[in-house]
Amino acid sequence: MSGKYIPKNLYCQYQGVFILLTIPLRDRTFRDTFTPIMPALAIFLLFISASLHALWNLLLKRSQEKYIAMGWQVILSGAFAFLILLFIGLPPRSMWIFALVSMALEAVYFILLSNAYTDNDFSLVYPIARGTAPAFLMAWSVLFLREELTTGGILGIVMIVCGMIVIGATSLIQNRGSRLHVRGILTALTVALIISLYTLIDGTAVKNGPPLSYALTMFMLVPVITTTYNLRRFGWRRFASAWSGPRLPVIIAAILGVVAYLFALFAYTIAPVSYSGAIREMSVVIGAFLGWQFLGESMGGTRVLGSIIIFAGILVIAIFG
Repeated sequence: MSGKYIPKNLYCQYQGVFILLTIPLRDRTFRDTFTPIMPALAIFLLFISASLHALWNLLLKRSQEKYIAMGWQVILSGAFAFLILLFIGLPPRSMWIFALVSMALEAVYFILLSNAYTDNDFSLVYPIARGTAPAFLMAWSVLFLREELTTGGILGIVMIVCGMIVIGATSLIQNRGSRLHVRGILTALTVALIISLYTLIDGTAVKNGPPLSYALTMFMLVPVITTTYNLRRFGWRRFASAWSGPRLPVIIAAILGVVAYLFALFAYTIAPVSYSGAIREMSVVIGAFLGWQFLGESMGGTRVLGSIIIFAGILVIAIFG
C-alpha cells in the first residue's frame, strides 16, 4: 500500500507476551480507535488485590510492635510460599535474577513501611506511599518496558495520583507541617519509589514466565533479609516473645499479603504494567476508609473528593486506556 499513515498502537497477547501491533489509520474502524487495552479480568483482579492489600496494612498498623509484627508476617508468608513451591516447583532460571532483585526491594519496603507506621497516621503514610508510586511507575514503564501510553491512559494516571495526593495531604494540613510528619512524608515517598521499582521488575518478569512460581519464590526469600534485620535490632528473645501474643492477625495478614500480590501479578500478565500499577493503587481509598472506621482517623469532605477523583481516573483508564 502506498501513501503515508499514522500508526495506532494496540496490544495483543500471545503465549503470555504482549506484542505491539501497528494498524494503518485508513484501515482502522471506529471500534479500533476506542478499543481499551485494559481487560475487564485484569481490572477485577486488581480491585481484589487492592482490597486485600489495604486489609493487611491495616492489621500491621494496629499491631503494637510494627517491626516485629512485620517480621513474623513475612516469615509466615515465606513458609506459606515454600509449601506451595514444593508442589509446583521453582520458576525458570531466567527469572531468578528478577526474583532476587525484587526480594531485596520487597525487604527494604517492609522495613521502611514499619518505620513509617510507627510514628505516623495510617491515613497519611498509606495514601502518599501508594499514591505517588504510579507516577514513578509510568516513567519506568516508558523508559524500560517501551510501553506506549495513550492520552486517555496518561490522563487517568494523573487523575489517580492527584486524587490520592489530595487524600494524603489532608493529614499534613491538619498537623501544620510538623517536623515529624514531614519526615513521615519523605519516608512514604521513599516507599513509593521502592514500590514502583519492584512493580516494574515483577511486571517484566511475569510477562516472560509463570507468575505463580515467581511470586512464591520471591516471598520465600524475603524473610532472609527481614529476619536478619529484626534479630540484630531486637534480639531473639524479644522477637520470639511476640509470637506468644495474639497470632491470628499476623497469620491473616501473612496470607492476605501473598494472595493480594499474586492477584496483581496475574493481572500484569494480561495488561500493561503502567496502567495495572495505577489501578491497583485504588487500595488507598479502601485504606483511607478503613483508617476512618477502625482507627478513628478523620476522613472529611476533602478525602471524599479525593476518592471521587480516583474513581474517575480508573474509569478513564478502563474506557480510554
